[in-house]
Amino acid sequence: MKGKGVRNNEASVIVVGYPTGGDTISVTKGVVSRIEVTSYAHGSTELLGIQIDAAINPGNSGGPAFNSRGQCIGVAFQALRSGDTENIGYVIPTSVVSHFLTDYERNGSYTGFPCLGVLLQWLENPAMRSYLKASSTEGVLVRRVEPTSSAYGTLKEGDILVTFNGTRIGWEGTVQFRLSERIALGYLISRKFSGDVVELGVIRNGDWITVQTTVSPRVHLVPYHIENGQPSYLIVSGLVFTPCPSHSSKDDIGLKLLAKARYSSPRFKGEQIVILSQVLANETNIGYEHMSSQQVLKFNGTEIKNIHHLAHLVDTCKDKYLVFEFEGDFLAVLEKESAMSASSSILKDFGIPSERSADLFEPYVDHLCENHVLEKEIGDSPVSNAEFGLDGLFWA
Repeated sequence: MKGKGVRNNEASVIVVGYPTGGDTISVTKGVVSRIEVTSYAHGSTELLGIQIDAAINPGNSGGPAFNSRGQCIGVAFQALRSGDTENIGYVIPTSVVSHFLTDYERNGSYTGFPCLGVLLQWLENPAMRSYLKASSTEGVLVRRVEPTSSAYGTLKEGDILVTFNGTRIGWEGTVQFRLSERIALGYLISRKFSGDVVELGVIRNGDWITVQTTVSPRVHLVPYHIENGQPSYLIVSGLVFTPCPSHSSKDDIGLKLLAKARYSSPRFKGEQIVILSQVLANETNIGYEHMSSQQVLKFNGTEIKNIHHLAHLVDTCKDKYLVFEFEGDFLAVLEKESAMSASSSILKDFGIPSERSADLFEPYVDHLCENHVLEKEIGDSPVSNAEFGLDGLFWA
């Protein structure tokens, strides 16, 4: 896809598509209102976006946007609709589309836009800058480094991030963009590819240091996409366990678990929220048939890391009883011998070909040593910058 960038605001733009209101092709015309890092509604991420005042309606999504010379500048994809706004539409610029295509060509699949995996805070207040021994008015404060980030162990809480690959960062987390404009730091990061090495200038305890780290896509506790397209599941005497699905709603799993799935960060790579999805009624699980969409925390006293770990614990259990501990202090106990003997009949009664998904037949590999102490759960934070209720905090 060959396209051209938009060099200035107020440039003419034409959107072509088949929106609601008719059957033939539609053409709307307007101008570029602004270019900045914006929230992508369908991806829960922030990437470069072009705001235009040409009408974008349902059916326009995926249609091209052209400049006055007939060159494609991007793809229409969303509009802001509220009682206080008019004619605010957004276009994915060709640079973002090209990044996606290049990523696919490099890796044979889409890996995603990378990030640093750090939570940053503005440094506008002079007293805070003095307290942190910041010698200039530049830089942002590192408040958290995600354990699954490549920067974990390289950047530390309390560091002041001043430069990214030599580009200086303002106290509000922006960098120079075009001739006389500024844009969010995330713009520079999103131009990199997974595995790229970046150099960071940092003030730590008043001293200037330079560190290197790699960037990679952010790891979510509940992934937005399922690799290989097949969900994992494990059935133990009618108890159906699955990873918490990304499309869950409050009605599906309750507000507390939804908040955890939405806002909590994984403590290590591979961590999952495992839930009891439903119970296939049988005399061995009597009393539990009302249970559904509850998080299972422990099996026979061992904290569950992910569904593959749970399958491994069940397979290697030598105790007489299978004990599942759930969120909310609920306990479910099965007698192992009778539970295992009933599994085949339960599968037959419900027309299920296997007690587990194909991936759970693979040997379990624990990426954490058995005596590794899991870090305490860190505070909840929105997964995207658009969800923060105050200015001054943002993900990079």
